Amino acid sequence: MTFSLKSALKYLILFFIGVGILYLAFKGQDLSGIWREIKSANFLWVIASAIALWIAHLLRALRWRMLYQSINYKVGFWHTYHAVIIGYLANLALPRFGEIGRCTVILKTEKVPMFASIGTVITERLIDIIVLLSSGLLMLFVQYDLVSDFLYKTVYINLAVKIKSLNYLWLFGLLILVIIIISALIYFISKKLNKKVLRVIAGLKQGFNSYSKLKNKPLFILYTTGIWFFYFLSMYLAFSAIQITSGLGVNAAFTALVFSSFAMVAPVQGGIGVFHWMVAQALVLYNLSFKDGLAYATILHSSQLLIILILGSLSLFFVLTGSKKINNLH
Repeated sequence: MTFSLKSALKYLILFFIGVGILYLAFKGQDLSGIWREIKSANFLWVIASAIALWIAHLLRALRWRMLYQSINYKVGFWHTYHAVIIGYLANLALPRFGEIGRCTVILKTEKVPMFASIGTVITERLIDIIVLLSSGLLMLFVQYDLVSDFLYKTVYINLAVKIKSLNYLWLFGLLILVIIIISALIYFISKKLNKKVLRVIAGLKQGFNSYSKLKNKPLFILYTTGIWFFYFLSMYLAFSAIQITSGLGVNAAFTALVFSSFAMVAPVQGGIGVFHWMVAQALVLYNLSFKDGLAYATILHSSQLLIILILGSLSLFFVLTGSKKINNLH
């Protein structure tokens, strides 16, 4: 896959936006105090948190493999596992590039058509979005007074101010331009529809149908539940790493999980900056200082990055060297 200068600049800008948010999050904070908390952390709990996250990745590979099996592709577990981890590694360099990276690994190792794989990945992501939105609604329902106050002060008021400052004539013009561009694209595709495009559409449709063709939907749902449980467990175990967060309970971990998951949706490499700010804001709701929340978020995010860098590099090595011993296990 080749990248134009325009694409490179776009990703570079996104990276600097993430760094900018990280700078704003730490600006004015007691950096020496944050560093002292990080140095005093009990890293056995950090390791336990990282292991919980790794188990979630294993379950994601098992779940993804089920989607392939439903559309009659016999894909080995270790191939899907390597693809998932390499995808996360690729996301550290370029936001959302990991989804293409995952499919490329499966194309190389199992010869599954690219667009069939992309269809399964989109299906998987849609399911995760449903889980995330459901979790967000559950968080609001269970802790309405706590979370609604934050949403009103931090999100609604800021959004209302920005909307009031908009030039509605400019906004209307932009909307018309978007409609024209979409109409032109639809017209162009309908006129230029050829066999190659039809094959792409057929591949995507095959991937999209993977969930409906599952023979064991309860197992798929169990894997999905397991993935999100171990994400939650990773957040909860990390609380014990530093004294200031060790007293926080399951509600705080659940809220931090929801906030951090929305942060990871942002098109920024590895969620840098956005993750730190959102997790720290979540913990402020539980009477922690923003500084202490940043210390926790930094420890958690750093451990997540480290595990992806280590495991991603190992998976990349196995895939590139074509290790028969590891890769051919089904």
